[in-house]
Amino acid sequence: MAIVNRTPDSFHDRGRTFALDRAVEAVEAAADGGADWIDVGGVPFAPGPEVTVAEELDRVLPVVEVAKSRTVVSVDTFRPEVAAEVIKAGAGVINDTSGLRDPAMADVVAGTDAQLVITHSLAAPRTLWPSPQYQDVTAEVAAFLRERVRVALERGVRPNQIIIDPGPDLNKNTRHTLELTRRLGEIAEVGYPVLAAVSNKDFIGETLDAPQHERLAGTLAALVFCIERGARIVRVHDVRSAVDAVRMTEALLGWREPVYLKHNI
Repeated sequence: MAIVNRTPDSFHDRGRTFALDRAVEAVEAAADGGADWIDVGGVPFAPGPEVTVAEELDRVLPVVEVAKSRTVVSVDTFRPEVAAEVIKAGAGVINDTSGLRDPAMADVVAGTDAQLVITHSLAAPRTLWPSPQYQDVTAEVAAFLRERVRVALERGVRPNQIIIDPGPDLNKNTRHTLELTRRLGEIAEVGYPVLAAVSNKDFIGETLDAPQHERLAGTLAALVFCIERGARIVRVHDVRSAVDAVRMTEALLGWREPVYLKHNI
């Protein structure tokens, strides 16, 4: 899952793909680089200036229109009204970073062919939550996801539409995210495909003492680790490097054949 943000203030790209032409270039590059899905965002999770529903739609809808001809399109939104419009426009996935805080999101997805990503966080998107506390971060995240899945199912979302995301770094400090990642198998046991959204995040930077744009090696290590522990979707900024890392991991696990055989044949 490649990331294309039409925001001026995302934590990693800082507006690099905010302009529509740059976002379209990023979509094309991601598709050419091997991305299976492209995740389009119009509002960051972190606190910042208010973005209206109309502004969010103006940001994401043109990218959905372009991307849907190349690959599966996901839209990162916590607003049911935005989700309804992008599904009509051809989005195949709604990436809800709020974890169904508005249950109407489940109503929007139910009865469609779209999939729904349910993400853990303590607070709603755009809300500051300093010094988060957990007694057992992995157990608490798993319990949250089970409860939100229950809500989705009760509102008509089919089991095969659901994806879960434990929310690395979302209202979690570095120790929390390291433990959650180490025990990712417990999240996979919830019983739905797991999305690993670890790309270039602060837990990597703090662990390696690596500034924002020097976290690729740490990101790839985290991706491989997550796949081995049950992740089946990885959300990334650096598509070509991530595709190589994922395909090599799949081959080592016996899930993918080599592209060609020549050595010692």
